[in-house]
Amino acid sequence: MADEAIGAKMQDELVLNAIFNPHNPLQIEESGSEDQGCDPSQDEVTDDIKKIEIAAVNNAQKGDFEESLSQFNEVLKLAPSYASGYNNRAQLFRLKGENESAMNDLNKAIELSQGKGYAASQAFVQRALISRLNKDNETALEDFQKAAKLGNAFAKQQITEMNPYAALCNQMLCEVFAKEFNPPVNKE
Repeated sequence: MADEAIGAKMQDELVLNAIFNPHNPLQIEESGSEDQGCDPSQDEVTDDIKKIEIAAVNNAQKGDFEESLSQFNEVLKLAPSYASGYNNRAQLFRLKGENESAMNDLNKAIELSQGKGYAASQAFVQRALISRLNKDNETALEDFQKAAKLGNAFAKQQITEMNPYAALCNQMLCEVFAKEFNPPVNKE
């Protein structure tokens, strides 16, 4: 029974992540990564709360941001220590262009999760993306590194892309492979 609950939680997280982060890779984060663990606030999340949360995500996807916000607020009223709830509402705020509200929710998600587990990993990534949007690459890199330590593959990819030496090396490697596997055609 416990295994089924864990499987359902992972499935829920994959669905929410795919909807809210369509550009991130579809995956369950690596197990065995530092501080990877369950959201301690999951215990207060009932099936009814999860249904409201999924409805909120669906409404956000349809562009009904006000209904979605109302539903996320209800989730957090019923489960005020639910770090993932704050993380998901932050995503809605990002979609609405309300980055300050998003940052407040992300900071709350990180605080509630104690910087550990999947919710923290996702919150660090979202915070890093907002920092990059604000041209604060130093803060973005710090948050990507925290998410990467929690096993977040997207954060690891972003760290590599933000490293100017790695980017240059990657560009040169691409050029070598392009020449090797796509040699110029002689037109005689």
